[in-house]
Amino acid sequence: MAEKEGHGSGAGAAGTLDDVGGGCGSGGELVRLLETATGPTQFLHQFNLLHSALPPKPPTGRARNMSVTSVGPSMLPYNTLCRDARPCFPRAGVLLSAVLSALHLEDNFRQKLTLSSVLEINKVTVSDEPAQSLEQLPWTFLRKLIMAHLNARNIKCAQDQPMYNNSFSDANVDIAINNAIHPLDLITALFHCSDPLLQQEMVSKMSMCQFAVPLLLPNCDTQQSTLMLWAMRNLVKKYKPNSLEGDSTFVEGRIIEMKIPMVSFVRLGESSLPKSQTLNKLFSNPHQHNDTFIHREMECGDVHRSISDGLVEVSWYLPCGNTNIDMFTQPVAIANLRGDCRLFKTQMSFLYETSAAVFIFSDDLEGGLSTLNNRESRSELFLVTNSQSKTFNMETLRDICVKHKVKETNVIIKNKKNEADFVEALRLRVNSVISNNPHIMKVEDMAAVCLQVDGEWEKCENGRRHAASITKNIKDIMEFKKAQLPLQGELWKEISKLEKEMCRLKKADEIKNIEDYKCALNKQLKELRVQQNQLRMSDVMTLFTAGISQPEMERFYFLKWLKIKLDTLSRHNLSTLREQYKDCCRNTPQKKEKIADLDEQISNCSLGTEHFFRELGQLYECACSLPINNPARQQVQHLPALCAQMLLDGFPVELVDGDASNIPMKWIEEVLTQLHQLADTKSKILVLTVLGVQSTGKSTLLNTMFGVQFAVSSGKCTRGAFMLLIKVSEELGSLLECDFIMVIDTEGLKSPELETLDTSYEHDNELATLVIGLSDITIINTSMENNTEMKDILQIVVHAFLRMKEVGKKPRCLFVHQNVPDMSAHDSNMRDRNRLMEQLDEMTRVAAKMEKKEKYAKFTDVMDFDPDQDSYYIPGLWHGTPPMAPVNVGYTEAVFKLKKSLFGSVRTFDFRNNNATEFLKWTQVLWNAVKFENFIFNFKNCLVAEAYSDVCTQYNTWEWSFQSVMNNWLITKETVISNFGVTEKNVLLRTWLKDQIYEASKKLLEEEQTILSNLEKYFQQKDSKVLLVEKYRQDFQTSANSLRRQLENSINSSLETAVKIRQGMEEVNKIKEMQIEIIGEKVGELLKECRERKADLSEDGLTREFEKMWEGIMSDLSGVRMPEMDVYPKVHHLLWSNLSSKGGHVAEMVSAVYLKSSGQDKFIVKTDWFSSWKRFVSAITHSDKNHLIAEIQEICDSIIKHCDILISNHISAMERNNTDYHETYIRDLLKAVDDQLKDFQISHECETSLKVHVCGCAARLFQEAHKEFNVRNDPQKRLLESKPIFLENFLESFREKDLCQKRAEQFTETCVKPAVEDYVSKHLGQAIADHMKIGDIGVTYSTRTHFLYTLLKQLLNDNSIEKYVEYTTSYGPFVKNWIKEQIIMEMSSGKKMQQLEVELLSEIVKKITAAITSISKSMDIKEFILKFCSDLKDQLVFPSDAINNFLIFINAKTDQFAINLNEYIKEMESQLAQGYAIETDISVITERITKLPCKPHKLLFTRLCGCGELCPFCGTPCEAGGQDHKTHFSSMHRSQAFATYRWIDSQKLMIDICTTLVISKFKFKNSKTSHELHPYKDYRAIYPDWEIAGDSSMEASVYWKYVLIKFNNEFAVAYNAQPADIPHAWKTLAAEDALRSLEESFNKK
Repeated sequence: MAEKEGHGSGAGAAGTLDDVGGGCGSGGELVRLLETATGPTQFLHQFNLLHSALPPKPPTGRARNMSVTSVGPSMLPYNTLCRDARPCFPRAGVLLSAVLSALHLEDNFRQKLTLSSVLEINKVTVSDEPAQSLEQLPWTFLRKLIMAHLNARNIKCAQDQPMYNNSFSDANVDIAINNAIHPLDLITALFHCSDPLLQQEMVSKMSMCQFAVPLLLPNCDTQQSTLMLWAMRNLVKKYKPNSLEGDSTFVEGRIIEMKIPMVSFVRLGESSLPKSQTLNKLFSNPHQHNDTFIHREMECGDVHRSISDGLVEVSWYLPCGNTNIDMFTQPVAIANLRGDCRLFKTQMSFLYETSAAVFIFSDDLEGGLSTLNNRESRSELFLVTNSQSKTFNMETLRDICVKHKVKETNVIIKNKKNEADFVEALRLRVNSVISNNPHIMKVEDMAAVCLQVDGEWEKCENGRRHAASITKNIKDIMEFKKAQLPLQGELWKEISKLEKEMCRLKKADEIKNIEDYKCALNKQLKELRVQQNQLRMSDVMTLFTAGISQPEMERFYFLKWLKIKLDTLSRHNLSTLREQYKDCCRNTPQKKEKIADLDEQISNCSLGTEHFFRELGQLYECACSLPINNPARQQVQHLPALCAQMLLDGFPVELVDGDASNIPMKWIEEVLTQLHQLADTKSKILVLTVLGVQSTGKSTLLNTMFGVQFAVSSGKCTRGAFMLLIKVSEELGSLLECDFIMVIDTEGLKSPELETLDTSYEHDNELATLVIGLSDITIINTSMENNTEMKDILQIVVHAFLRMKEVGKKPRCLFVHQNVPDMSAHDSNMRDRNRLMEQLDEMTRVAAKMEKKEKYAKFTDVMDFDPDQDSYYIPGLWHGTPPMAPVNVGYTEAVFKLKKSLFGSVRTFDFRNNNATEFLKWTQVLWNAVKFENFIFNFKNCLVAEAYSDVCTQYNTWEWSFQSVMNNWLITKETVISNFGVTEKNVLLRTWLKDQIYEASKKLLEEEQTILSNLEKYFQQKDSKVLLVEKYRQDFQTSANSLRRQLENSINSSLETAVKIRQGMEEVNKIKEMQIEIIGEKVGELLKECRERKADLSEDGLTREFEKMWEGIMSDLSGVRMPEMDVYPKVHHLLWSNLSSKGGHVAEMVSAVYLKSSGQDKFIVKTDWFSSWKRFVSAITHSDKNHLIAEIQEICDSIIKHCDILISNHISAMERNNTDYHETYIRDLLKAVDDQLKDFQISHECETSLKVHVCGCAARLFQEAHKEFNVRNDPQKRLLESKPIFLENFLESFREKDLCQKRAEQFTETCVKPAVEDYVSKHLGQAIADHMKIGDIGVTYSTRTHFLYTLLKQLLNDNSIEKYVEYTTSYGPFVKNWIKEQIIMEMSSGKKMQQLEVELLSEIVKKITAAITSISKSMDIKEFILKFCSDLKDQLVFPSDAINNFLIFINAKTDQFAINLNEYIKEMESQLAQGYAIETDISVITERITKLPCKPHKLLFTRLCGCGELCPFCGTPCEAGGQDHKTHFSSMHRSQAFATYRWIDSQKLMIDICTTLVISKFKFKNSKTSHELHPYKDYRAIYPDWEIAGDSSMEASVYWKYVLIKFNNEFAVAYNAQPADIPHAWKTLAAEDALRSLEESFNKK
């Protein structure tokens, strides 16, 4: 015999304390016993022990009305009793709180659990560990339920843990509460502790799993029950009733609105029949059993129920239309009352009035049915009993049936028949009831039986009324959209098409002037916006805006009601249209147009809250085109914040408008900005997206994985893309480095609605590129039923991943194969995975070829992908045949495994999460790329620009440090070379040079390694910016290597040149040394002679003696002359050597050259030089030939100008260093010419003539410089200049005075001071350059981009046509001069030049003082001087003549000399500092900077000009970082007019901008194309090193448009052309527009 269903639900229950009696004594004894309990858990334990001993006494009477209360914040106090209810238990208010306390839910009874708190991603939600304690049980249950897990109700703790304190030790009492709680108690407790939104979600998930859901929720403390009407409002069901005609249609709707008969099942007293198990069998097909109702044989089903007695559950049986499967041919609701119905008369009253029939399970045939006396009900009564029970008696049964008017046919007796026969008999009775009993009550009508229902009634009703005010007048959805939501209609779609055409210019080939076409498009766009603004906010949108502006709960109810009503309307409309479509196809298939029209209506008939929010977005977009103080604009300013708050609350927000295939970017921008602020800037986002073919379960996958509510019902498939935020707990967020998970649900690819359109593939490509670009993790969702669909989407997604690889974004890709029948699929599908990899590789090669990135040959070249680890197989969603099929456990488990893997990979994968503002920038950038269609990610991308600017700033800092270190090192070594002959007389210069070259190489490698190490550290940062520039890492590494090689060549060349020049001075130095040696000997002899005579010679006498000796010396040295040099033949020889490889004709030209007459006149390019030149011959037209000659003339003029500067620099160095001409100067010139000609093609005759001209001019100037050198160093002249010093020293030496002070002064003045001044001059250039790179002004020189921005802004302010012409025609010289001007201005302000000079002076004086202090004073004075010079040989260049002269007559004590020298050094420092202070005049500073050996403007220019490349179409300079980058780019291109491009026929300057031309169908020709037309789109075939970002927007190059319209005529004159035809739209531009354009182009906003 079957056991009864529960422990305490039989005869042991009591009605009131007065009724208590029997085994446990009086009621007062019971109360006293329970009062000894120390807390709620102990009370429950003691009460449970005694509960079964209470004698039964059925309650009498019945309530006319059921008392119901809310489970919301308006819950009545515990001790409040409803009308006609009597307490069943002592101490009302203890039982429920005790259970909640044990579950740690007591705080949530008042402060309800919210759906967002349950959906929050934390360690529990990503763990499948069973609950370890009662505290964890609710969260384990909710985690499983939210994922629709069929085993969610299996809630036993993993460890034994008593729920209640065990104070009694009666071994005869079965406690059965050691480690579990009854599932119904847990469910009841959670419904009490949940807010309305969470209750709805719980009911929805329970219904998906085919679990019974609460209809009446009891509160055992207050003895009140709540009709869970609101919780069930979200349930939408679909079924197909059986029809005798066999042509029934599906019925779909909200379950509470459907007319479905309800049959109730209750237990009265004891029953040996397991009611709930029986109901499960009643529901279930023999081959598809499901435990809809919890029963005692389930896990924890035998645990005593504490708070769930009185719970009425309901579940619906819905047929599928197949008689072989359906248990019932019509839908039926089955209600199940838990506990003894005698104790719950209000619930019974409710069931009597709402049910078509009530089935009573009972074995208590004698006294139990007395409760049915005086029953007033329309429901039919059935009695179900068991003939096998001990109390069964057939006669008694007949008497009872007669007494209580129960039909004999309504009595079901379980005999010895098997269970199946008994269930079938029960099923037949139920079928009979639903077929014959007309009593049917909708669930929503049941509220009339109750006083109250769940939810906050007033707020809920207000929300309903507000929603109804919007939907009440909707008759035709499409007409409603046109009338009330007009902004998202045809105007918005037309705007979307225009925006894309403005980017793609597909129709521009029909127009000659592309800028005119762009202006026309822009005019159309403005007109459409004007039309939109004329459509004021509709009445419906006013109501909707008011609705979402309400407080949180009111807004929640309003939106829920609106969604409910709109979904109902859409379903009804869709159902009607489908019937019309089916009827038309069957009966009038020839009406193609009508069928097509119905098909379009079906596609567009949906109406949801997303359409209202879309309209809000359009209202905001339109308002943004109005002046900022316009009232219409002010009216909508608060809307983005509301939408952002809803995003935070878990509502999906439309990102991509699926109907118009566009993003309302201003609206999205402000929503995300507000989101960032609302999140208190804690808005780091990890983005996850699912892509796949339509109707493959993408939304269902996300809903199951995260518990979200993306639309999945029929007719509501996702259109476009929606984003939804899920909060991440702080604990897990710190590990994942994000605050939110953003889930993006996308429209299915290969949509049937779009497949007939030509733009279908384009639409899918755009959507895939956008969402993959936005995502950190992308799930590619495929269905195993259709393998061909995978091929359809692979090409799309591989293209998108390839583009992300190029820009530096590294999303993770997972493949999910759905509807896999075999759970061993992962092992058995290895061949399929191999085939998938083959397809991916094939698609990668195809995509790479299309994108012109052939370096990618395999999918794994594009991203890290392991087919074994990154492929997931998921079985079908349903376990059986819907609508009665529950969710497949295998599906849920597989999805959870995928979820765990996702979050596991987040911890290990190198994600760089963006915050909301960075996500916004990505969205803007990607959508622009999508609109331009070519998907070249470039430096118009503000995120890439920011990231690139950051790495450039860092790299430039390291590069500048490298350069500064090596520049100072070189100055040191050149100083040592200059000191040879003074301090290093015995050292071979060549041997020393080899050592220094080795040292330089070693130091250069160390500095290069420092840069590479810094780069490595930079790119290892976990920052989203770093990934964006990952592709440029190799460029910077190559640049570091290139810089090392460049500096190595420069240093070696400088050292070699210095040594050669020093060696070239050997003859001159020998003459000087011979003179000093002769003078020394003669003076020595004279001193000796005068002293031997012991005559008391007067000063006049000594002077006469010295004069006689001097005349003899001058006579002896009269024949000594400086060597004369003829520079011309030396230069001619070097010229011939350079050109000897060019052929016989060139050799003849060089041989015939007379250099002395060359280079005197202006260099003119002659046509004769190109008569046999192929390139010249191919330029057919006369104008082409003239243009080519002019182009070559410009190149030659630029080279000559550059060489003139080099010659001037060399001559200045000769004067400054007192050195003679050396052949290295000519070699440098010829190398410079060759370098300049590398990128240009000219004839050999032109090249030869150019070099002859340059060398002729150089030879003449160097010849003059040589003569000046000889004059400066003439022996006779120098001796005469030194004679007074020699005489003075001779006189002092004869008197043998200790003149330490005078000698120290002389040494300081003649030897140290010149060296110190030279030191300051040599280091000042680098110091000035370093100063310009620090502080506020340093930003200008931090990167080329910053520099160009500042320069162009200054040009705009100067408003000078001369400067613009010079900038566009001579970029390099102009920039160098501009930098020089900025330096002069900076150095002139605040005595900055003086400060730098004084700092350098102080620096070297400290070194001098340290040297004096460190040298031993015991040595001879000469040794002291030489040691002093030697110690400072790498710092100071001592004048050799002065040192030699000084050492001839030195006569001083070393220690005193050192003291005096220190004093004079300090005095010298003071004097020089005073002299620097005087140099404040701007002309003096200009001259000083111009004459510096190391020019600061040249140093800065070298670093800032970079590669020096100019755009081949517009002449704008390259901004790429480093010296040796693979690709040139620029932030702001300009009209081709600035590169002197003109129309051939009219000679008018061309206004087209190359960023527009490269995405057009236009063509170009120039010398690089051999003057053959070539498509701009394929420009990289001609200029492979240039990357020109397509940008056809009207905002592109506004700066240069303004400059051109302002100086159009002046530029035409300067460029020898006709003025350009300026579009009318350009003429409205002002300087403010130009400045704004400049700031946007260089990302300064």
